[in-house]
Amino acid sequence: MKIVLGFGSNLGDRKGFILSAYGLLEERLGELIRKSSFIETPAWGFESENYFINSVALFETQKTPFESFELCHWVEKELQRKRNPKHKGYQDRTIDIDILFYEDLILDAPGLKIPHPLIEKRGFVLIPLKEILPKYIHPVLKKRIEDIEIKA
Repeated sequence: MKIVLGFGSNLGDRKGFILSAYGLLEERLGELIRKSSFIETPAWGFESENYFINSVALFETQKTPFESFELCHWVEKELQRKRNPKHKGYQDRTIDIDILFYEDLILDAPGLKIPHPLIEKRGFVLIPLKEILPKYIHPVLKKRIEDIEIKA
């Protein structure tokens, strides 16, 4: 099964955290097929003076969507991501890993929505997606990635 993950980091060695996440996921999730370039963007959805490094990557996996989700959280924890349950909204982080697509599955479960519901609103996801999967058809929007307009 093909799974597309989005990565972001705005604390510490931002590129290093993403590269480490690739490595840990290759060990536990499956083969890394393709990865985008890194892009640097301001924080989205919250105020921070720390810019993000973002990328997306395509993996081949035998894991289910839920096993993949748990693995992504395990990698975040391994790479020192701190989640404050009392904090509402987004915050600075060493690493963030989102499942963007899992084949062409549409899933709406508590805590896990596939495809990720904010893809078309996030240039920091669309730009790297357009680089590595321009012809992929978003299963909900029914548009090729290259045809989804990037909103400022």
